[in-house]
Amino acid sequence: MAEGDLGAPPGARAQLLDTASAIMREGDMVDISLSDLSCRSGLNSALVKYYFGNKAGLLKALLEREWTGIVASVDALMAKDLDPETKLRIHMGRVVDNFFRTPYVHRLLMRMIREAEPDEAQRLADSYLKPLLDAYERLIGEGVAAGVFRAVDPQLFYFTVIGAADRFFSARLVLRHCSETDVLDERLRDRYRAHLNDFVLAGILVQR
Repeated sequence: MAEGDLGAPPGARAQLLDTASAIMREGDMVDISLSDLSCRSGLNSALVKYYFGNKAGLLKALLEREWTGIVASVDALMAKDLDPETKLRIHMGRVVDNFFRTPYVHRLLMRMIREAEPDEAQRLADSYLKPLLDAYERLIGEGVAAGVFRAVDPQLFYFTVIGAADRFFSARLVLRHCSETDVLDERLRDRYRAHLNDFVLAGILVQR
């Protein structure tokens, strides 16, 4: 069946991905219902099969879209002629911004790696996890060489930074029951960005 036979408007593929992203962000989950996707997007659910093969293919395409952008952003930052502390501060801000925009993205990657066949799991790790770990190793090494960072374990540093942001942006239940709101808005994002940056930099900077 051709795309036109399904009544697909221009940009339907991107619209499906954008709608799936919105559903997962708002629902704080790493899965979707095709009926919800069709209702929210106004598109025929058969387009999922046309563009992606099935729901799993759609989630994989969404994951690849988001992580490709993250890896490219990290690579571009590492290539800039900036001192290590400035690079780290910029990166920390982007980590928080990425989790605010797509809080599901790290959990979705972990789920896909866990459920994939060994070869595919390794491909996902090589494509999306190892580039970040390599960037942290390089950035920390630059900072140590410049005398501004302590010699910390890059892998543990990754878990500290990504783990903290991932936990915070999946904490609506904590907010709902222990504070006056469960809304993760721009104001709370900005407060958390400053907080995480201050804590991480305090832990890695050489005290003088």
